[in-house]
Amino acid sequence: MESSSVAFQLVVNFGVVLFGLALGSFLNVVIYRLMHGGSVALGRSACPHCKKTLAPADLIPLASFVALGGRCRSCKKPISWQYPLVEFLTAVLTLVLWNAYGLTLEWALAVALLAFLIVTFTIDLRYRVILDGVVFSAMIVATLLSLVQGRTAESLLLGAGIGFAFFFLQYAISKGRWIGGGDIRLGVLIGLALGWKGALLALVLAYLSGSVIAITLVATKKRAWKDPIPFGTFLTAATVTALLAGDQIIAWYLKLPLLF
Repeated sequence: MESSSVAFQLVVNFGVVLFGLALGSFLNVVIYRLMHGGSVALGRSACPHCKKTLAPADLIPLASFVALGGRCRSCKKPISWQYPLVEFLTAVLTLVLWNAYGLTLEWALAVALLAFLIVTFTIDLRYRVILDGVVFSAMIVATLLSLVQGRTAESLLLGAGIGFAFFFLQYAISKGRWIGGGDIRLGVLIGLALGWKGALLALVLAYLSGSVIAITLVATKKRAWKDPIPFGTFLTAATVTALLAGDQIIAWYLKLPLLF
C-alpha cells in the first residue's frame, strides 16, 4: 500500500512538472510577443532569426533545445538560453507550489502570480522595461491570493502603501534617476502579494541580492558604478522567494541572537 502511494505521488509530481514545462514554454511565447508584437494566444511560433514556422517537434519544452543542440533547425542560428531556463524554472517552482498547496485554489492563484513574476523578471532582465499591463494583472491575482490565504484588507493596504511609499520617495528624491515608475508599481504588487511583513522581507532580500551582484560586477569590471541595473529582476526574484519561504525566513531571523 505504501509503495503504491509513493508511486502515485511520483506520477502526480511528474504530471505537475510536465504542466510546468508547458506553462514555461507558453510564457516564453508571451515574453517574445509582448516585446516584438503579435497575438499572445494566436499564431504559430517561428524562429526569431529566419522567421520559419517551427514544427511541433521543435516545440517540446527542454527536449527540443537539447535535441537541436541549442540551434534553429533551419538557419542554425543559436536559440536563446532564455527558453530552456524559463521552462525549467517554471516547472521547478510549479512543483514546489504543488507540494506546498496541493490541488487547491491557492495553488492555482500562486502559479498564476508566479507566471506574471517570471514574465516581469525576464523582460526587465533582457529589455530593461517593466510592462504595466503585466504588473496590473498580477496585482489582481496577488490580491485574490492574499485574501484566500487569510490576509486582512488592512494588511494588504499597509503592504501596498509601504511598497508604494518606499519607491516613490526614492523616485521623487532622485527625480527618476535611481528607479523608474515600474519599480513603484512593483512595490505595490509586492505589498498586495505578501502583506506588510512579507513586503519588508522582499525589499530586504532584493536590496541585499542587488548589492552583492552589483558589487561583484563592478569588481570584475563587467560594469561601472554608474551603469544601471534591472532592479525589477531582483524585486521579482525576492517576491518569489518570500512567497515560497517567507514565513520560514522570518521565523529564522527572529530566532537570531540580538547583536546589540
